[in-house]
Amino acid sequence: MLSTLTTEHTVTKPYASAIDALSGMRAVPESGLYQKTLRGIAQCTGIGVHSGEKATLRLLPADPDTGIVFIRTDLKNGARTIAARWDSVVDTRLCTVIGNDHGGKVATIEHLMAALRAAEIDNAIIEVDGPEVPVMDGSADSFVLLIEMAGVIEQNAPKQEIVILKPVEFIADGKHVQLTPSEETSFSVDISFNKTLIKNQHYDFVLSRGGFKNEICRARTFGFYEDVEKMLQLGFMRGGSLENAVVIKDEQVMNEDGLRFTDEFVRHKLLDAIGDLALAGAPIRGHFSGYCTGHAMNNKLLRALFADPSAYALVEATSEIYPMAQAV
Repeated sequence: MLSTLTTEHTVTKPYASAIDALSGMRAVPESGLYQKTLRGIAQCTGIGVHSGEKATLRLLPADPDTGIVFIRTDLKNGARTIAARWDSVVDTRLCTVIGNDHGGKVATIEHLMAALRAAEIDNAIIEVDGPEVPVMDGSADSFVLLIEMAGVIEQNAPKQEIVILKPVEFIADGKHVQLTPSEETSFSVDISFNKTLIKNQHYDFVLSRGGFKNEICRARTFGFYEDVEKMLQLGFMRGGSLENAVVIKDEQVMNEDGLRFTDEFVRHKLLDAIGDLALAGAPIRGHFSGYCTGHAMNNKLLRALFADPSAYALVEATSEIYPMAQAV
């Protein structure tokens, strides 16, 4: 087995204060107007799809206004702590990698970030004892389960969101990504491959916890058999296998159980977009559209957004402008 999941509800310092601060709060979020964190602790162990290294990942609660913070427990001093933010992204080749000024890095964070975003988690400490988040089965399904095992709790701090005020786009090499104003958080993704099995696929999605779990989280990363040797030479896919990726060879899916959805490919690209945009630092209320997008394009879009202060507003969520909480 490549992966395991466990949960616990005892905490030792330095996280005990965060748990103490949560005592007495309601365990089931109702309004969506307040920040949320994890109720307990859960962990998983698996293989990094690119590094090939085994790693254990732990999800822990965090105080209000902490954000999502990764801690490399195998590193020392300043290299240990890495904020999960758009301006911490240091590499976008085949996955999203965040880093800090002391050389600390964590790779392949996008599937976990998508699960945290869909669960409306604002604050969490993510411990990992290696350079890469375990890939698990190549989707976000295990991370959704991990969050459910830990539980979610509201905190006594108002939630903020980033409201898109005008269109922002990034175009490069025939690829196109855009954010436009919308009363809900929604996504439209198109992909186009010169493969009969995939061809052109399109998916529209309004982000909600239930929708993500039912429609998106089980879509796995995918690749082509003819690219494997090249990827290995470049230092990628050292932990890749049919247990954690969909592999296509000669217009056929090599995985014994086939696809989970006929359009699993575009659903996974949408999953990646949710995770990459979760690095904005607060939930985005707007519509994302992407044509042949990937991690680099998604991060370029966030950089374009924050380069134009007139394109967005950071506001406190209200019941009138925060419909996601009702779409469970």
